[in-house]
Amino acid sequence: MRFVLLLLASIAVALCTGFGLSYYALTDGRLFGAAEIGPWISWPDLGSSAPNPYSRGHLTREAALQLGRAEGLQFVSTTDNAGEPLNLSCSYTLVGHVPVSTFWTLVAVDPQGRNLAASDAELSLRSSEVVRDNEGVMTLHVGRFLSPGNWLELKGEGAFALRLTLYDTTAFSGFGSNNDTMPTITRGDCA
Repeated sequence: MRFVLLLLASIAVALCTGFGLSYYALTDGRLFGAAEIGPWISWPDLGSSAPNPYSRGHLTREAALQLGRAEGLQFVSTTDNAGEPLNLSCSYTLVGHVPVSTFWTLVAVDPQGRNLAASDAELSLRSSEVVRDNEGVMTLHVGRFLSPGNWLELKGEGAFALRLTLYDTTAFSGFGSNNDTMPTITRGDCA
């Protein structure tokens, strides 16, 4: 009798662990195929012709069209560099460089993936329109409150994510030593 109870307990632990890890891999999955640079996360395997099973499951669950590896790469951030969740009641400043790419866009989305750009504002910041300093460093302002320079005006309340999509990029390809830098995200004033 004792052996049967021990066997049943072991099976229950194994099933809970297996289902728990599977759920994690399908909903967040940073341990399975994700690459992190500061607060930015990317799944470079999603654009390959044969992604690992966890990446494939994550892609299926998200039901989003992914860029092919030769087309580009998307980075997502839901926190600032201090690890605090991004919130629309605060302003944020992004400073730095992005990996080498032909073109990139930055958008802010709510948890359902809807664009949060203010109705009379641009839907995204684009690399072709961003002003940089003499060293090529860009400073981007994101939030609901007016900011000078490169500003992505947002609307709404609550949590949000930033999506930086690099098109025709060499990120994670091994070319270039500065190809692993991403802009820092610093929280500013909050309402």
